[in-house]
Amino acid sequence: MSLDLVTLTPAQSLGIPVALVGSVFLAVGAQLQQRGVAKVEAEPSERKRSTLGIGQLLALAKRPSWLLGTVCLGLAILFQLFSLFLAPLTVVQPLGALALVITAVLNARVTKVKLDGRAIRAMALCVVGVGLFVAVAALTTTTLPIQEPQLIAVVIILAVVLVAFGVCFGLLRKRLTRIFYVVGAGVLFGFVATLAKVLIGRIQTIFEANFRLVPADWLTLVCLLGLLAAAVLGTYFVQTAYSSGSPDVVVAGLTVIDPIVGVTIGVVVLGEAAHAPLWAGFVFVVAGVIAIFGVIQVSRSGARLHPDEAGPRQGTPEASAGMG
Repeated sequence: MSLDLVTLTPAQSLGIPVALVGSVFLAVGAQLQQRGVAKVEAEPSERKRSTLGIGQLLALAKRPSWLLGTVCLGLAILFQLFSLFLAPLTVVQPLGALALVITAVLNARVTKVKLDGRAIRAMALCVVGVGLFVAVAALTTTTLPIQEPQLIAVVIILAVVLVAFGVCFGLLRKRLTRIFYVVGAGVLFGFVATLAKVLIGRIQTIFEANFRLVPADWLTLVCLLGLLAAAVLGTYFVQTAYSSGSPDVVVAGLTVIDPIVGVTIGVVVLGEAAHAPLWAGFVFVVAGVIAIFGVIQVSRSGARLHPDEAGPRQGTPEASAGMG
């Protein structure tokens, strides 16, 4: 039986540590941004709002913790884009799940709540599942030239998703729960990663045409607009989700849904696993189930250990922290 292994080049392999560094910045940025959002939400005039308003968004821009978190998330995006430039989407995208482990540890230290055995076991499952998935993906998947029909399919699916979330938000804003914002952000950022990978490939093609920059075609521009729209709406959903609890719960949802969407598109639409052997598909499913189960357990542990963390209160570490 042939294993049909595809070894990553040294440059492609570099995408793995780059993605891991991005996960660290993502975790730190999430912790800092949640602190800023929680403090803004704690203002007496804002406590009854179900979503972030214009005034709250402007107030966030004055919070050092939120601004520093935004810088960290910006760095996380840059590292993710660089990793996508280096390696296949199916290799680097699942590594974002490790941000959950870092976030859970950071949040436990900030809130002075010790992680119990259940949380530690859950984080171990997450690491094992993601590690196994990435190891097999690194050996069996590859980046293929993206054809125009594939890109059109991605853009059409994203348009439907944007309209669906936009309509739900516009009509049901006051009744939407935190899970809606977490799921919505995860789906949207999954498309952001996919479109970023597509754009990187098309920009490479443009520059490789006699090493000259030629005018971008209409489909590339539509792809860019879709990426920006998904990123803006996804970011707003994340900030709204932060306003009602600890960051590890939000990051847990994102690290489950974002990679699922990104990897599914990478495999089904972009064909990155087209030459992967049958056994690799089986391992992908098993590793994915292990990682998702671990992430869900970490999320439940966060909700159980921080049930009242809707915002800073007198006497809590967050309320007394020097950085606002």
